[in-house]
Amino acid sequence: MAVGVNGTTTPRTVTILGSTGSVGCSTIDLIRRDPSAFAVEALTANRDVEKLAAQAVELGARFVAIGDDSRYAALKERLAGTGIEVAAGAQGVVEAAARSADWVMAAIVGAAGLAPTLAAIRRGAVVALANKEVLVCAGDLVTAEVRRSGATLLPVDSEHNAIFQVFDFDRIDAVEKIILTASGGPFRSLERQAMSGMTPAQAVKHPNWSMGAKISVDSATMMNKGLELIEAKHLFGLPESRIDIVVHPQSVIHSLVAYIDGSVLAQLGSPDMRTPIAYTLAWPRRMASPSPRLDLAAIAQLTFEAPDPVRFPALRLAREALIAGGSAPTVLNAANEVAVQAFLDQQIGFLDIAAIVEESLAEIAVAPIDSLDDVHNFDKRARDSAARLAGLAGRA
Repeated sequence: MAVGVNGTTTPRTVTILGSTGSVGCSTIDLIRRDPSAFAVEALTANRDVEKLAAQAVELGARFVAIGDDSRYAALKERLAGTGIEVAAGAQGVVEAAARSADWVMAAIVGAAGLAPTLAAIRRGAVVALANKEVLVCAGDLVTAEVRRSGATLLPVDSEHNAIFQVFDFDRIDAVEKIILTASGGPFRSLERQAMSGMTPAQAVKHPNWSMGAKISVDSATMMNKGLELIEAKHLFGLPESRIDIVVHPQSVIHSLVAYIDGSVLAQLGSPDMRTPIAYTLAWPRRMASPSPRLDLAAIAQLTFEAPDPVRFPALRLAREALIAGGSAPTVLNAANEVAVQAFLDQQIGFLDIAAIVEESLAEIAVAPIDSLDDVHNFDKRARDSAARLAGLAGRA
């Protein structure tokens, strides 16, 4: 028998939290291409019963959980006679994360991913982190749990995954800075006034990547890069002053690490999330991926520009929140989630998103985050503040 991705003849057991989303489906695409190398322990979704059930049957999952309690009966009926265990609600999703699996994809969007991700970390799993909000909301708490449990945290975001691949963890003192690249999103070239009339349909139409609605809007506001800035601090242990951002519209160089001797190392690839997912799925080995191969001669030109903090104030807000520390990043993230959803629901305008986040940050005084209860408290306060401000903006 051939040696598998984990260096043995035994399949790697995997759990996918958020299996029906973009990252979850890309993960399943990779597993589907080499099914003998993997055994699926658990899958979770928020509401999509049909897709979740189909995935579970195809992959032979042992356990599935649907986040929306009201969808439990439909899922139970759909999987009747399969022998697959079914659970529902937030606790059901946490139960899925806590089940024994070598590797866990944490791809639940937003702060809702915090509890299940922590459940996987606490049992010492290899956790592929595709949810940047987990480290934004509770970075110090999460990294402390990683150290305590001996878990391994592998970044899935293309930028952090790129840095991970070329970062010298044994000689961090030799790292001068890390440089996150940003596509600039669909509104990169627009004047600020023109952005005010942009619709949700326009905002989710990313020029390079195929992503879910929330992260696509974050790309359009460049809040995604602000959240990644905070995430990078926790993943790589560098202060805000040593994390740069550069706009790179082609999305070929996914990020860079600059060293004190003047060397700059970069990871390049086509804009396909299956590349960083495959890196984590097979870690510490590598596996084949169907991602389009990079043809630099065909691309011909790679360009770079400084981000504009005036047209994209989310970048400034994220840096300020990271410097302030404590509860500020939690508030930033929660207020952004509410504002983005209000925009997608056409209740507020595009420019209102960052404005609501800024006002929420101003309203809620910064305090220490010492426990998950503190995270939940500030998350709720920020959501209440942003919802109220969204209502006011919607009536303007």
